[in-house]
Amino acid sequence: MLRSWWLAGLALVIGLAVAVPQFRGGLYWVGGVELVVFAVLAWSWSPLMFPRSVGAERARQDGRPVIYWRPGCRYCQRLRFRLGRDARRAHWVNIWADPLGAAAVRAATGGNETVPTVALGGQTYVNPDPRWVRERLRERR
Repeated sequence: MLRSWWLAGLALVIGLAVAVPQFRGGLYWVGGVELVVFAVLAWSWSPLMFPRSVGAERARQDGRPVIYWRPGCRYCQRLRFRLGRDARRAHWVNIWADPLGAAAVRAATGGNETVPTVALGGQTYVNPDPRWVRERLRERR
């Protein structure tokens, strides 16, 4: 399954388009700061920020919690940041790359693709509190 890099790439291209005129005008400090800001934004939108996505079919097989997400979703990013290392205790399913994952989210949310959606113990939770998710993941050690 390919990981989606288009949003991160777009952020880098825009960052370069904004920073290069600053560099040409001799404003190296401003251009450097702008480039760093867009690089951080690109990283936060890249698949590197999230654990490797697996297919929804495989994610449901071993009983670990499943977190459905999509690139660019600020609520997914918030959840990922707040989970820290505990994020690797769950399977992450990118609904843009996995049609079965998108269908599972639509079934749980009444037809919408609202993410993050967490499937845990036969129940689904839409945009749950990151502290609650972290506690559930730590309980499953």
